[in-house]
Amino acid sequence: MCGIVGWIDFHEKEGNKRESIDKMAKTLAHRGPDEHQNWIEGPAAFGHRRLVVVDPAGGTQPMVRKANEEEYVLCYNGELYNTDEVRERLKVKGWTFQSHSDTEVVLVSYMEWGSQCVEQLNGIFAFSIWESKKSKLFIARDRLGVKPLFFSEHKGGFLFASEIKAILAHPAKEASISAEGVHEILALGPSRTPGHGIFDGIHELRPGHCAVFEQGKLTINRYWNVKSEEHTDSWQETVERVRELFTDAVERQLVSDVKLGTFLSGGVDSSAITAIAADHYQQNNKGTLQTYSIDYEEQEKFFEKNAFQPDRDSEYIKLISDQNKTHHMTMEASVEDLITKLSKAVELRDLPGMADVDSSLLWFCEEIKNHVTVALSGECADEIFGGYPWFYRKEDRDRKGFPWIRSLHERNQLVRDDLKKDINIEQYMMRRYQESIDETPLLDGESAIDAKQRQLFYLNMNWFMQTLLERKDRMSMGASLEVRVPFSDHRLVEYAYNIPWKMKHYGDLEKGLLREALRGILPDKVLFRKKNPYPKTFHPQYTAGVKEWMKEIIADTQSPLFDLFDRNQIINLNNSGGTSLNTPWFGQLMAGPQLIAYLCQINHWLKAYHIQIK
Repeated sequence: MCGIVGWIDFHEKEGNKRESIDKMAKTLAHRGPDEHQNWIEGPAAFGHRRLVVVDPAGGTQPMVRKANEEEYVLCYNGELYNTDEVRERLKVKGWTFQSHSDTEVVLVSYMEWGSQCVEQLNGIFAFSIWESKKSKLFIARDRLGVKPLFFSEHKGGFLFASEIKAILAHPAKEASISAEGVHEILALGPSRTPGHGIFDGIHELRPGHCAVFEQGKLTINRYWNVKSEEHTDSWQETVERVRELFTDAVERQLVSDVKLGTFLSGGVDSSAITAIAADHYQQNNKGTLQTYSIDYEEQEKFFEKNAFQPDRDSEYIKLISDQNKTHHMTMEASVEDLITKLSKAVELRDLPGMADVDSSLLWFCEEIKNHVTVALSGECADEIFGGYPWFYRKEDRDRKGFPWIRSLHERNQLVRDDLKKDINIEQYMMRRYQESIDETPLLDGESAIDAKQRQLFYLNMNWFMQTLLERKDRMSMGASLEVRVPFSDHRLVEYAYNIPWKMKHYGDLEKGLLREALRGILPDKVLFRKKNPYPKTFHPQYTAGVKEWMKEIIADTQSPLFDLFDRNQIINLNNSGGTSLNTPWFGQLMAGPQLIAYLCQINHWLKAYHIQIK
């Protein structure tokens, strides 16, 4: 994986661009610690930070190639899982290759098929291609948005980068947010509207979209979306097809010229990936698969069962590791690790995140990077197969707006009174919710109940899943670790989208269909284990630590947190350890000390980025 930056400007001199593009690229050093190259010519300037995974010698970027009197320059962040197939198609058309890298395949694909090249690619990617003679820039992002890409138009010019911080590093950009950005934080955070960059003038290229910047004009097109079609496969055919697609997705994603491992939580999703990967390693004499899990200091002492976390992961992890003969390591994070990484997690996201759910993942990825450079993880299964309570609990399904945001009252309660005349949290949230509902591809003739369920899956794919994918990308790349997510394979997502809910919820089980597809791959003890979310710490010292951080913020009369939030409400919340607001701020578990930590992250974000609220 890599970090990419670019600046197109027909008025600025080449020499003046060098310092800026270098500065922008350096902010992404964590995404690519192995190589740094810039390419500057005429109106175009590109920077690339590389994490070497495939073909160290042949994948250097920016990559330049000429054909038909045109020069093409590629900056690419990603991994293709059908490199060999696409290369063979291109060879048939007469193209030759100097490397075995997927980078060269992406570039030649564009040279052959133009903007339609993205339809040929199976993988995770964000890339730009500059045609020098035409002075034309093409940018694209993968179908499910696993890899990020942001952009900004400025005085007839165009900036883009893998992360917001790189755009903010440009001298023409300032870190400011308007009323809309404030609404994003207060009404939707830590999620955000698809395509919204929060900062003024910064936008996100949405998943499944591509764009052309030419003659000072930006044109954005959607090249992919799920399609609503009648599902005609029988139950058994559906089970077999899901198993086939998932197995193929995992096996494709095991390609690497560096060491690779898997995340293993003991849940269905990560266990299935591990089992298939381990079998593939054994069948192809690749040695022993390495697996990794996270736990917390004194977790056995302080763990508290609840409806979402009925048990701990350790016995299930051991069962899967033993059965598949993996080399397993459990990393144990201390309270200090979690707290000290909270600030860095914000700086990697460029936005307030998911508190210790982010900081623990960052720490975990840093530990894993000491052993491997690539890892596979189980994100996206819950969103496409219906693993969350809001898919099947009536009170959740019928809730107004996003089912994972149950905290409208609490959000309003914490906002400063003098802002409430200008801030309408519920109205903004419902507007964004309705936009996605209206965008959902529906099936003609389906019942109102089925249509609503389809809308819920679309909503999860475009919102909740994006929040978790963003978290996984920023925290893993913050540790210079490439993480791949087999459940985001677009073929699997397309197929699952049209499977009726009764099939997905087979046996009245969350992800019942997926469990059936994994029979024989996983032991029944894991196969029918109740879903557990990503584990959090229950240690009282964590609560004490974030409360102490908040006390420091409260004591500082210049703390920017109180430009948005009511000081007395925050004091009361902190004194209670977060329990005065017992509804999760977001998702299932973001309450109590996690909410205090999140508010501390907002303060750090406002302060560290010197954000002007307009």
